[in-house]
Amino acid sequence: MDSSEHGSPVTSPGVAIGGTLPPGLTEEEAEEIQVELTKVDDEIQTLRQVLMAKERHAAELKRRLGISPLSEIKQNITKGWHDVQCSNAYLTASATLEDIGRSDAYKRTQETLSQAGQMTSAAFSTVGSAIRNRFGEMRALPYSNSGNSPSFKTFEDKVENMKYKVMGRSNGESDNSPTSNNAPF
Repeated sequence: MDSSEHGSPVTSPGVAIGGTLPPGLTEEEAEEIQVELTKVDDEIQTLRQVLMAKERHAAELKRRLGISPLSEIKQNITKGWHDVQCSNAYLTASATLEDIGRSDAYKRTQETLSQAGQMTSAAFSTVGSAIRNRFGEMRALPYSNSGNSPSFKTFEDKVENMKYKVMGRSNGESDNSPTSNNAPF
């Protein structure tokens, strides 16, 4: 009986992991496979060297043509984006978004959010007016110098300017307000 039939250790280097032959494989077949594997590994190494040489040559040609790595990246990104835009997934998603944009639910949501924005804007306007009125009252107090102090005026200008930035100017207001030119907000 052959020792390889029982999975006994083989003395040939690198024949099998752990030094045993797989069942049904003779020592001669294992050696032939090992020789073939060595040849394939050598061919792979040769192909890697040829590929590296070709890549160096291509890089030199690109350098001589003035093609920089950055322009290559830019071109690849442009091509990739074009491919994305032409893909079925992108076209399907675009069509779906267009359908959503035309839906009644989207339109109702858009109207609701628009109304909420208008109500918020009106609330800010009311708060701004209340603050402005309160500052006017504070300035008018006979026992208070705070309304005429430079820091109070600076604070008042900042609040006014914030109101203009958030609310915009109403129809009757001009751009000549003292807050429109020098306030940091």
